[in-house]
Amino acid sequence: MEPQNIFKKKFFIETYGCQMNFSDSEIVASILTENSYQSTDNYKDADFIFINTCSIRDNAEQRVRNRLQEYKSQKKRNPTVKIGVLGCMAERLKEKLLEEENFIDLIIGPDAYRDLPLLIADLEPGQKGINVLLSNEETYSDINPVRLNSNGINAFISIMRGCENFCTYCVVPFTRGKERSRNPESIINEAKDLFEKGFREVTLLGQNVNSYAWNEGETIFNFSILIEKIAQIDPKLRVRYATSHPKDMSDELLHIIAKYNNLCKTIHLPVQSGSSNILKKMNRKYTREDYLNRIKSIRNILPNCAISTDIISGFCGETEEDHQETISLMKEVGFDYAFMFKYSERPDTLAAKKYPDDIPEEIKNKRLQEIIDLQQELSHQSNLKDLNKTTEVLVEGFSKRSKEHLTGRNSQNKVVIFPKENFQIGEYAIVLIKECSSATLKGITSH
Repeated sequence: MEPQNIFKKKFFIETYGCQMNFSDSEIVASILTENSYQSTDNYKDADFIFINTCSIRDNAEQRVRNRLQEYKSQKKRNPTVKIGVLGCMAERLKEKLLEEENFIDLIIGPDAYRDLPLLIADLEPGQKGINVLLSNEETYSDINPVRLNSNGINAFISIMRGCENFCTYCVVPFTRGKERSRNPESIINEAKDLFEKGFREVTLLGQNVNSYAWNEGETIFNFSILIEKIAQIDPKLRVRYATSHPKDMSDELLHIIAKYNNLCKTIHLPVQSGSSNILKKMNRKYTREDYLNRIKSIRNILPNCAISTDIISGFCGETEEDHQETISLMKEVGFDYAFMFKYSERPDTLAAKKYPDDIPEEIKNKRLQEIIDLQQELSHQSNLKDLNKTTEVLVEGFSKRSKEHLTGRNSQNKVVIFPKENFQIGEYAIVLIKECSSATLKGITSH
């Protein structure tokens, strides 16, 4: 350790929730590091413990609450440690957190991370540091994130913040504020810098990347233009993104993805329900037919593209017929993988105000299990199609089960395991697929 680092205060960040939260944690780490704090990967060594939170489901909030009790015990062992709650729960539950978890010292919303050093410096015994104000402009575009727990290969780049879709079940517009896009030059420069540092895959992040928009004089940047600029940095830099909204995905974007080999051939397109009736209640702004038309375009323009989705079971008023429409849509599309959840009412959302949460838990659970069982079958069918075919894999690390095998993902975001031979992390390998499960592909290198 360098002598000047010995007396630096240490901070620890634990992150819950989506990729956006992991990106935000890296922004927080950068701000603190620039202000002479030092990161540690052991909370027991930290002077400041931060937990970056997610409010999208009740289960996520409960996990955070349970974790906070562990940090409370650490504070009893070391009364000088300061505990901070960051992100969406801080925004949504500020007063409640102060009442129920009075050992918390800092509560910081997702647009107030720049104020952390000042809030820390101003902390007095018995006082709290709080800033949960939302911003119409903050994008953190000038901050070079510290890559936490990085493998040096994959990195997230936040291209926009906030959301204005107001899906009735979702808290994001209330916890992350107005949608605003980041300067494209700063995004492109961040991607270039990552590539020069050895990173070989970036994932562009936004609540709805398809609505990315930046106007500069007569120049208009939409998402298709932005992702093409990043693809042109270097053919060895893979580019992914999340998440697309079906109402905004254009054929223009699909043609750009088809044009560049390093634009990954996988699209995450959340459907949430296969029933137009439920989609209307969710305020998704598309019908079942609209969604299937988007799928048709993807299949026509990108025939080798993997498609993943999000599905919610048991939304307000969902009938068995609505549920079966979701099942039939899954079969029709043949999703490669999916994130599947039962409906969890979130306080203050439009759904909580307008619709009773009237589907019994046992029915929610039953329907969710049917969805999970079907998706496992669909994922296995998808992987079976890859047998005896070659695929290009970006090597990301060692297999969990054996140091004699490497693991990585192909363009379709499928996990591939193969013998390590002489390959290094960050290189590309051509793998012939010989085995598969519903979750992984296994193969041998093709020479």
